[in-house]
Order: sequence, then structure tokens, then C-alpha cells
Amino acid sequence: MCGIFGMYGHKEAAKYTYLGLYALQHRGEESSGILVSDGKKIKYHKGMGLVSDVFEEKILKSLRGSTAIGHVRYSTTGSSGAKNIQPFFVNHKKGHISIAHNGNLTNAFLLRNQMEESGSVFQTTMDSEIIVHLIAQSSQRNVAENVAKTLSQVKGAYSLVMILDDVLVGARDPYGWRPLCIGKLKSSFVLASETCALDLIGAEYLRDVEPGEVVCIGKEGFKSFRITDRPQPAFCIFEYIYFSRPDSNIFGNNVHIARKRLGVQLAKECPAKCDFVMPIPDSGTHAALGFSQESKIPFEIGMIRNHYIGRTFIQPSQCIRDFRVRVKLNPIKDMLKNKRVLIVEDSIVRGTTSRGRVRALREAGVKEVHMRVSCPPLRFPCYYGIDFPTKKELIAANHSIEWVKDFIGLDSLQYLSLDGMLSAMSLPQDSFCTACFNGKYPEKIPRRFSKNILERTGKSKKK
Repeated sequence: MCGIFGMYGHKEAAKYTYLGLYALQHRGEESSGILVSDGKKIKYHKGMGLVSDVFEEKILKSLRGSTAIGHVRYSTTGSSGAKNIQPFFVNHKKGHISIAHNGNLTNAFLLRNQMEESGSVFQTTMDSEIIVHLIAQSSQRNVAENVAKTLSQVKGAYSLVMILDDVLVGARDPYGWRPLCIGKLKSSFVLASETCALDLIGAEYLRDVEPGEVVCIGKEGFKSFRITDRPQPAFCIFEYIYFSRPDSNIFGNNVHIARKRLGVQLAKECPAKCDFVMPIPDSGTHAALGFSQESKIPFEIGMIRNHYIGRTFIQPSQCIRDFRVRVKLNPIKDMLKNKRVLIVEDSIVRGTTSRGRVRALREAGVKEVHMRVSCPPLRFPCYYGIDFPTKKELIAANHSIEWVKDFIGLDSLQYLSLDGMLSAMSLPQDSFCTACFNGKYPEKIPRRFSKNILERTGKSKKK
């Protein structure tokens, strides 16, 4: 997962891109970067860490240009290191290419091998660099044809912002896995992963980039074209469950409202006898509110979050993830002692985070701990940009729900059904990718992709 942002036609494009990335920080905490163009020269700055740590006023003032793209990264393909920080930039004989990518290409391993055998030299381990090579090799006459030719060769999930010479380009894969929206700030155009980035800079939301659409913004204005006939959409439902900010509208609907609906459905399917419903801040809060309102069980805050600690799920190593679970949340002992509490979680991936939280509640004197999860058990790896690339990392793929209950230390555990989850959405049920729950992938996954993904990410198989 990553966050991307692009702006065309503003003399302070770098500063607005900084603010856009700040709003998208939840999508990646490993690194951030901004690249600007004045139509002739490229300037960029990037580094490991949060947006506020990488950039300061002096740096932003030096990034002069009216077109900019930015990126916050959480690695799912390519190791976590300085060489893989985006935006990625190259000069070639026909001009310059800059790219920021959110998603995962499923045929990256095959394409890279083919290119290396024909003499291509790669500077990074990112699948995003493959797109740059394909664009540079294209013999098409203009930007639109060039991008169309390139994207017809790649498979998998991608939302892209690019600068090709003096044109800002946005693109989304034909299935629409990852979100990307279009906004306008006076006469300037903006592209962003989520609408919360538009809100922060005061830009007007126009619409989403449609699945399979490419938009080109330059001196000739705003142009749009399709790279392929649209297949059945496969929006990532995990964006609603966990990843996107609740104040964002993605895939045409508000995330907060979607999560409340999941909580309402969860209360209908999985009732419990308890003294109060409590969320695990922050992503579980909205589903817990829906559960409470539907069940008429009081909603209470039983744990306080330290807001100076980032999101545990998107930390790159298990040791950092475990430490942040301990310091991120602190129980309110006087509220919890001798109580029967119902925790609403958005999801359970590895189980270690939930186990640590329940242990803390037990130590605070809770009498009973029940858990309800606002999505079905995660049993299959995601190849499209969420960080569970193998079954070994998914506790529900390897153990029964009863075993998971005991491992976490719960008195009861129930998950929302697949049909119930889909019924809570305000889009047609066949609009979503649900492969992580049922193993039904919208497109065929190349055999070599799953075999080599851990090597590409630099992640250990033991977690």
C-alpha cells in the first residue's frame, strides 16, 4: 500500500503536494518523496521516514515548478530502503519519466526477466520501475499512445501518477483495485489516492479516475482515454474495512458510513451479552459505533491511543510491530475492571496485535473479553498491494476460529459473514475483490509471482 498525489498548474505545487502527502500518511510510513518539474528541469527530494521528517520549509522552497508528484510508501514489492523511495525518475533519449505507484504488478517477475535478458539494467527492486522501462522503450508518437501501449503489457493493481516531459498523467488499472480521484484547485488539477487529501488543500472533488482510464493534463488541457474495455470492477474491499481514512470518499462512497454499516450487520449476525461495546482505536471505532447503535449496547472507550505512534499493521518488521502494539494503546482500568466487554476489530491478520491487546485488557481486570470482527476470516494472500502475500502470515488460513479464539485469549470470537459484509456495501456485491476471503482472484496469478514475492519484498518468511 502507498499514497500518491499529483498537481498540475500551480507555482506552489511542491507545497500542496507536501500537504497532500501529509493527509495520505496513513497509507505508508516508510518513506516519502516529492518531484517537481518546470517543463524543462526536474528537481526532487525524498527520504526514509514520515513526510514531516523528510521535508522542511527550506527544502520545499527549493522545489520550484508548477507540476509535481508525491509518494508515501509502504513496501509490498521491493525491499524497504533508500534506493526504492518514490517518485522514481529517469532521463532517456525522448525526455524524462517520473512515476509514483500504488499497487502490485502480478506479472512483474516475468516482465523484468524478459527485459534483463534483452539488456535492460534496473536500479531498484520495485515493480514500478518496469513501467518506466516500458515507457522508455515504446515507439509510440505521443504521451497517450505511449501510456496505452505500456499499460496494455502489465497486469495487476496500479494507480499511477506520472510526469512525462511536461504532462501530468494519472492512470488506474482496468479492475480499479486501488482508488484514485481527480480534483481542482482554481485552475490547477489534482490527482490523489483519497479525497481527504483534496479536503486538506481546499480542492474541489470532480470525480474518480475510472477503472481502465488514463488522464493527461498539460498545456492542451485535460484529456481522457481508455486503455481497454472495462471488465467487471474488482474494488479492494479492504480499503473500506481498514485502509482508507474514514473521512475519505472512495469508490463513490464514504468510508465512515461504510464501516458503520459493517458494524450494524455484525450486530445482527453476531450478538453478544456484555456490559458495553468498545472499539480498538482508530479503525475499529466506526464499526463499533454501528454495532452499538444496532444492538442497543452502550458504546464506551476502554482504551486510549497514543497518537504519536503510527499504524501497527503497516510497520515493515515484526519486532517494530510488536513494540508499537504495547505502547500504542493503554487501557482505562477503572472503566474495565470486572466488566464484560465486547471488542469490535476491523480485521485479524496475524493475530499478534489482537493477542497483545486482549492481554492488556485481562491485566486491567476485565471479567470477560468477547471479540467481533467486521469482515470474514482472511484466509488467502493478497497479490494486489495489501501486506499479506502468503498464507503463512494469515492466522485464519492455518487454524480454526476456535483455535484463534484461544490463541488471542478470548471468551468468544465471531466474524462477519462474506454475504453480510457485501450486503453492507452500497455498491453491487460483484463490484469488489474478495479474494483474500474466498480465494477467487479476478485474474489469473502467474505461478512465479507468489513464489518470488517474499524475495522481492525482502520480508522474512518467519513471522
